[in-house]
Amino acid sequence: MPLHRYVMTVSWTGNLGTGTSSYRAYDRAHELTAPGKASIAGSSDPQFRGDPGRYNPEELLVGSLSACHMLWYLHLCAEAGVVVERYVDAAEGAMEIDADGGGHFTQVVLRPRCTYREPVEAARIVQLHAVAHARCFVANSMNFPVRVEPGDV
Repeated sequence: MPLHRYVMTVSWTGNLGTGTSSYRAYDRAHELTAPGKASIAGSSDPQFRGDPGRYNPEELLVGSLSACHMLWYLHLCAEAGVVVERYVDAAEGAMEIDADGGGHFTQVVLRPRCTYREPVEAARIVQLHAVAHARCFVANSMNFPVRVEPGDV
């Protein structure tokens, strides 16, 4: 099987002059970059002293799952002759915080809503979403449930 590699650089930009001398002494700001691409402004979740105007790792994980599913679904629809004209997903992840301050995702729910050029049978939509979910590289890498609840069936 071919091996694909993905290179990202994460650079902390939140040194306020005293480094990590205390929990409150530094900003959680960072930049995510990849060769030839625009950077992504990151931080931690606002509950953990992060900047609400920047993406946090948890949001990026949910977004990655949603985008991977969407790209597979659009691919499968194109192959099947199903013309999608609009696709929007209101994805949501749930995470529990452990007593020691760590945490883990308990699930992510994808809620894609599509507009089609012509009517599509609900069973066909469900089947295409099931195949997209089964093929999604990111969903296949998770250790928690990822559910797909299409709203257009």
